[in-house]
Amino acid sequence: MSNQELIDLLNQDLANEFAAIIQYTTYAAKVTGPFRPELSQFLLAEVADEQGHAKFLADKILVLGGEPTTQAASVAPANTNKAMLEAVLEAENRAIIGYTQRAEQAATLGHKALSLDLEDMIRDETRHSEEVSKILDGWNL
Repeated sequence: MSNQELIDLLNQDLANEFAAIIQYTTYAAKVTGPFRPELSQFLLAEVADEQGHAKFLADKILVLGGEPTTQAASVAPANTNKAMLEAVLEAENRAIIGYTQRAEQAATLGHKALSLDLEDMIRDETRHSEEVSKILDGWNL
C-alpha cells in the first residue's frame, strides 16, 4: 500500500463522515411518535463527534499530501424510526470496519500516531454502535 492509496481511503472515510453528519441531522428532523424528542436529541448529539472525525480526517489527508474531499457519501433512505436507527447502526458498523483497516494500514506505512488516532475513532464508533443496538434491542417491547 502506498501513501496515495491511504489518502484515497481516508477520503472515502471523510465522505462517510460527511454522510453521517447529514444522516444524523436529517433523521433527527424526521423521527416521529411518542419518543420523538428523545430520539431526535440522541441523533443530534452524535453530530459533534462525526464533525470532529471529519475535521481530523481532513487534517490528516492534508498532512499526508492529499486534498480532502468535499463530497459526502450517499445516505440510506429511511422513513420509519426503526429504519433510521437500523441505517445508523449499519453505517456505524461499516465505520468500525473501515477504521480498523485504516489503523492497520497506517501502522504498516509507519504512521503510528495516525494509527493510534484511528483507534480512538474506532472506540467512538463502537460506542455509537452499542447505543443504537441497545435502542433497537428493545424496539418491539
